[in-house]
Amino acid sequence: MMRESGEARKAAAARESLRLGGRRPILASVKIYTRAGDDGSTGLLGPGRVSKSAPRVEAYGSVDELNAALGTVRALDADRWLERDLEQIQARLFTLGAELATITAKGLAGLERVSEGHVTDLEHVIDRLETELSPLQTFILPSGTPLAAQLHLARTICRRAERRLVALAAVETVEPRLVRYLNRLSDLLFVMARWCNARAGVAETAWRPASREP
Repeated sequence: MMRESGEARKAAAARESLRLGGRRPILASVKIYTRAGDDGSTGLLGPGRVSKSAPRVEAYGSVDELNAALGTVRALDADRWLERDLEQIQARLFTLGAELATITAKGLAGLERVSEGHVTDLEHVIDRLETELSPLQTFILPSGTPLAAQLHLARTICRRAERRLVALAAVETVEPRLVRYLNRLSDLLFVMARWCNARAGVAETAWRPASREP
């Protein structure tokens, strides 16, 4: 009973921390380890527990991995070229993950949500960066500066997160706007990688099939 009570308090604190209310969410003090997941299960933002291999957990876990990859991008961005955009994107990915981890209508009603407007925001950043790039005329290899290379890696993680959401949508309800957000974000990360290489004066490496090599 003590373990269940601890998990209930942890879930309640997480739900409260993600509510809107006109101020920055503040997470109540929660013990980091509870031992409740030692059996391979985890709690969602709602009642009950599921396997850590469940499609929903795979989906929001991949989004969490993407967020961590973007943290590495920010650490490599010494000149803070992308700081403002990436900080905003990380916050929205946290919001997206919270929505995926919430399974009740009551819980969803208290959450901030990723919107179609946020998808449009990504498109605006893509359009802005592409005005400074030459048209892409061939496939390129993920490479260049450490910052650009990490953006390419984040892009592939984003694509995987998108695939996990599509797989989840085949068995449970997933809002299509969440898939659209990740789809557009992967496009943005590709453009950001190209833009960072261009700004650093590093040429892109064109892909050449082995049969065409001299």
